Amino acid sequence: MSAVVISVDAMGGDRGPAAVVAGLGISAQRDTAVQFVLHGDESVLRPLVARHPGLAARVRLVHAERTVTMNDKPSQVMRHGEGTSMWSAIDSVKSGEAQAAVSCGNTGALMAVSMIRLRKIAGVNRPAIACLWPSRNPGGFNVMLDVGAGIEAEAEDLLQFAAMGASYARNGLALTRPRVGLLNVGTEEHKGRAELKTAHDRMAEAAEAGGFDFVGFVEGGDIPSDRVDVIVTDGFTGNIALKTGEGTAKLVSDFLKQAFGANLLSKIGALLAMGALRGLQRRIDPRRVNGGGFLGLNGTGGKTHGSADENGGAAPIGLAIQFARLGVVERLAARVASTGRAGQDTPQPGTPGGETGPKE
Repeated sequence: MSAVVISVDAMGGDRGPAAVVAGLGISAQRDTAVQFVLHGDESVLRPLVARHPGLAARVRLVHAERTVTMNDKPSQVMRHGEGTSMWSAIDSVKSGEAQAAVSCGNTGALMAVSMIRLRKIAGVNRPAIACLWPSRNPGGFNVMLDVGAGIEAEAEDLLQFAAMGASYARNGLALTRPRVGLLNVGTEEHKGRAELKTAHDRMAEAAEAGGFDFVGFVEGGDIPSDRVDVIVTDGFTGNIALKTGEGTAKLVSDFLKQAFGANLLSKIGALLAMGALRGLQRRIDPRRVNGGGFLGLNGTGGKTHGSADENGGAAPIGLAIQFARLGVVERLAARVASTGRAGQDTPQPGTPGGETGPKE
């Protein structure tokens, strides 16, 4: 297997390039076989890289004078973004130098640049951002998409999200036949908007060809449950749910700290329960699964929150490495193609989705 190379946009995050490089250092320690291409102001990045022993030998710096800010409009970046660290990071994937790209910059701009430089996979109308959500399932996580690549989603888009999410869960979480649910205001089939009802029927028809089990509508309370493995929704709803979940996890963590530091007796209790508390903190820590992966493009990418620290920055880099090693783009394209035919014609042996088609 060829060496994995990850392209990283070092600029544009709220905490600056120091946090990005620190996250890169953590990722490099966790996986010693990966090489990196780091994009940004070389005069700033070179001393930051030098702080981490052994990192400089595994990093190639690509100078980029300009940075995409959080206030830049995606349309402006599409027209004038060439020469920025974000554009440069995506171009490393387009040229084949790297297998995946990661950025903590402006999400809308990153998606816009990714779409015009990498293009969509054949058969995909809208790319999606997929996140991992802590859950009661044995593997510890569920997949949810879209969580912010777009705002609206038609029935056909939601069907494609189901195919992409199932492929991600199958390859990334080692689930032979993922259970897919469609997020709605209730589980009854008569509830929800017209496009949700259409998507519900299309997913039920496509489940066999798509290699997943469709559990029907799910509600917000099912997102972290063991009832489902993949939650499908539009980017508006998904992003609000994601930010709400992260905010709630932070609130619970703060409340626990306050409760166990209230008085001497509670501090003693905290010491006795330290092991259990650390385990709980780790399970609900949003930094473990910070950001998400872009699905539906001819190249993989990871998006981290602009406010992420070094631990949060390491998470999407690890995800990008996993995507690259698994060949997620090729597997996902085959699964989308087979799912898209469901309900229109029956996959034949020797074609994607047929008995001798591509395996995941």
